[in-house]
Amino acid sequence: MNVFILVLFCIHGFVTAEEDDRLPNKCEVCKFLTVELQEALAKTGRSKEVLELGEVLDTGKRRRKIKYNTSETRLTEAVDNICERILQYNVHAERPGSLRYAKGASQTMTTLKNLVHKGVKVDMGLPYELWDEPSVEVSDMKKQCETMLEEYEEVVEDWYFHHQDQRLENFLCENHVLKTSEQECLKEVWKGDMGKKGGAEAEEEGAEDNTKEEERKTHDAEEL
Repeated sequence: MNVFILVLFCIHGFVTAEEDDRLPNKCEVCKFLTVELQEALAKTGRSKEVLELGEVLDTGKRRRKIKYNTSETRLTEAVDNICERILQYNVHAERPGSLRYAKGASQTMTTLKNLVHKGVKVDMGLPYELWDEPSVEVSDMKKQCETMLEEYEEVVEDWYFHHQDQRLENFLCENHVLKTSEQECLKEVWKGDMGKKGGAEAEEEGAEDNTKEEERKTHDAEEL
């Protein structure tokens, strides 16, 4: 059992070191800000709702009507709390670059939880119920997202009203936020765990195999 804890401690130590030493850069923040904003807008893009703006005057002049899907109201609602959505991401330490940010549990965390459910004692240095709290990296990305959104608010509005023929990632990140040398993460596309045996399941099996091997060696040494 002690060997199990040692193996798992090493795994967690690697993840913690990654979080402490590798906060998200400007490219990664811009990338996921645009991903979330475009996703929020996509949910209302086909709305047929019509808004009536202004007050009805005594002269009988009618209120101005405008389509919701081209209105400022739609953009305001999409932007509202958009950076809070970043907190839904987790750090997938087994993936490179910006691809390590994704929603859903990481392979490493899934492995640890599966072992806990099997009765293995895992010491992560914090209570089990806090394992799913946002990491240092993700919390930092959320803060950077808020700052970036405030700084480039007019650029986002310009894109929304005049340039939706372009992807927001290109218009905002490439043309306004990032230098050419800072755009590497925009080229990174997740293609899945190609060639990996069962993802988290394979990682768990590997940890168990390593533990069994260590136990065997310990047993042999004691017999000698």
